[in-house]
Amino acid sequence: MSKGTLYLIPCPISEESAPYDVTPAANREVITSLDYFIVENLRSARRFLSKAGLAGRIDELEFDELSEHTTSPREVERIVAKIEEGRSAGVISEAGVPAVADPGQLIVEACHKHHIRVVPLVGPSSIIMAMMASGLNGQSFAFNGYLPIKEPERTRAIKRLESRAIGEHQSQAMIEAPYRNIKLAEQILASCGAQTRLTIACDITSANEYIRTASIAEWRKEGLPDINKRPTIFILGA
Repeated sequence: MSKGTLYLIPCPISEESAPYDVTPAANREVITSLDYFIVENLRSARRFLSKAGLAGRIDELEFDELSEHTTSPREVERIVAKIEEGRSAGVISEAGVPAVADPGQLIVEACHKHHIRVVPLVGPSSIIMAMMASGLNGQSFAFNGYLPIKEPERTRAIKRLESRAIGEHQSQAMIEAPYRNIKLAEQILASCGAQTRLTIACDITSANEYIRTASIAEWRKEGLPDINKRPTIFILGA
């Protein structure tokens, strides 16, 4: 029996009115061919699949929920066993591309161990889109995920990333829980040198999208935008 295939299916970053369709026709073909999905959030995944062409079949589909904090290695193996037995599956993040800053990585890792084909589909990544729009070095950049929450570890992490951005000319991207955005931004402004550049990219693809790159000195003078509780990417650059 041949093994199934794992498809990594991007979904919209924002549920607000996006300025373009983020589900290409080729993706829709894959989506409508599947009846099994591994999802981060069941409710948002069902809503996305309805809009992507499965509105009349939602109740016929099988779902497994995958959370980085609640899914055990045993559960991951249980899910992957279905694919190994010949059933193809689609992985859907709560927003954007799966497996990048996303628990879908656990399934992808296990599929590689079992020699299961993994197919990434085209779609929006807030990290890449923020980098594209930043004007910072796109030849060399790093995504650092979440920084430490507590001090002094957080300030040390910010200074370390600034040092790499300047010394290696490598753009340094990071994220934070939306309700802690303001605190992180304030700490970046307090910790970094005046000439270091900072990109703040917020609500990417939504009607309220905000993307701006300026020096730390300029941000201190202008003040921060309203980014509280809004999905945001921060990038430091030389």
